[in-house]
Amino acid sequence: MGGYRERPGAVPGVTVWSRTDGGGPYRILPDGCMDLIWHDGTLLVAGPDTAGYVATARPGSVFAGLRFAPGTAPALLGTPAAEMRDRRVPLADLWPAARARRLAERADAGPAAALEAWAVARTTEAAPADPLPAAVTAALTAGRSVADVAAACGLGERQLRRRCEAAFGYGPRTLGRVLRLQRALALARAGVPFARVAADTGYADQPHLAREVRALAGVPLGELIRLPPAAPTG
Repeated sequence: MGGYRERPGAVPGVTVWSRTDGGGPYRILPDGCMDLIWHDGTLLVAGPDTAGYVATARPGSVFAGLRFAPGTAPALLGTPAAEMRDRRVPLADLWPAARARRLAERADAGPAAALEAWAVARTTEAAPADPLPAAVTAALTAGRSVADVAAACGLGERQLRRRCEAAFGYGPRTLGRVLRLQRALALARAGVPFARVAADTGYADQPHLAREVRALAGVPLGELIRLPPAAPTG
């Protein structure tokens, strides 16, 4: 993989990233996020993934994008997350053609800056953020059960699932698995022994951790931690 950079954006919950690719395959992991991506002159939206996969880029390909924290993209992009699950869709297929074209033209002159400026402007136009996605994300990250999360939000589990599918692209159980994978991966990359990783992130035992990593990432944890830690969606 070529050079990759990221920084917090001017809009809360948005990360601005860029990458010049060295070519070849790279693995993308589910993280609960959605991205708006400029790739060699094309704008596309990457929806939330349910499993890891391998993508390939040409040497010298240039990417820039916005990564939206779980649950924040639909209000800004105007697209329910469930419609984008496991998909990469040209922005022109989601927005009116003229609107998508204007943003693409601005992005061609400086993609990261143009996308961030769009996000800032869009935030001032959009309705106030729904507090539910942030509350659900925080509770699941803390290891709370779906039943506890629903009760804390004053919702039944079916209502919570519907709200989560619109915001995150999948229900709270899948989101919890994805967030737990990311916590486990961060600890493993920091050198924490795998048995301790399993205990600290709520897996029943190390074999349970191994099964979940393979199911969600597609490769064993030992192989996964040798991959670059900041591969963006796209």
